[in-house]
Amino acid sequence: MTPPARSQPIPLQAAPSRRGGLAAILGTGWRAIRPHLLVLLPILLLAGAVATGVSAWNAVRTNTRIAALEAGRDEIVSPDDPTALLVARATFLAARDRLDEAEPLLDGLDRRGATDAASRVRYVRANARLRKAFDLIGRGDLDRAGPQVTLARQDYRRALQARPDFWDAKFNFDVASRLIRDFPEFDRKFGDELKAEPKQIWTDIPGQPRGGP
Repeated sequence: MTPPARSQPIPLQAAPSRRGGLAAILGTGWRAIRPHLLVLLPILLLAGAVATGVSAWNAVRTNTRIAALEAGRDEIVSPDDPTALLVARATFLAARDRLDEAEPLLDGLDRRGATDAASRVRYVRANARLRKAFDLIGRGDLDRAGPQVTLARQDYRRALQARPDFWDAKFNFDVASRLIRDFPEFDRKFGDELKAEPKQIWTDIPGQPRGGP
C-alpha cells in the first residue's frame, strides 16, 4: 500500500510591520509634496530676504533722519514714527522753544507706552522752560518767568514719576524748586497743580543730590 503523500507546507508571507507601513506612507506623502516645496522654497527665501532688506532700510532711514535733527536740520515726523525719531525731533523742537509742536509727539509716546522716551521728552521740555525762566528773571520779567518755572517743575516731576532713577531730572527739579523758594510770588501767583514738597519727593527718590545746583 502506497503511503499517503505528505502535504507541502504553505509558505507564509511575513505581515508588514507597523513601522514599515508608516515609512511607506511618509515616503508616499513626501513624494507628493516635494514638487510643491521645490516651488515654494525660493518664494519663501525671497520673501524673507525682502523683509530683512526693508527692515534694514527703515533702520538706516531712521538713523539718517535722527542724525539730521541732531545736526540742526528739521525733519517732519508723525506720532507713528519710531520712538527714537520722536525723541530726537522733540529735543530739536525744545532747543528752539517750539514746545507746542512737540506736544503731539509726547502724546504719541504716551499712547504707545514708551515710558522712558516720554520721560526724556518731558525732561528736555522742562529744561527749555527753565532756560527761558532764567532769561526772563535776568531781565526782571518775573510775571512771565513764574509760569515757566511752574511748568518746568511739573514736567520734571512727571519725568521722575516714570523714571525715579533719572538723576539729571532730580537735580534740575531741585533747581526749579529753589527758584520757587527764592521767588515766593511765583507759587502764589501761578500755583502748581502737582502739589508736593520737594523734601517729600527726595525722600522717595534714591540718590538725592547735595550741594548747590
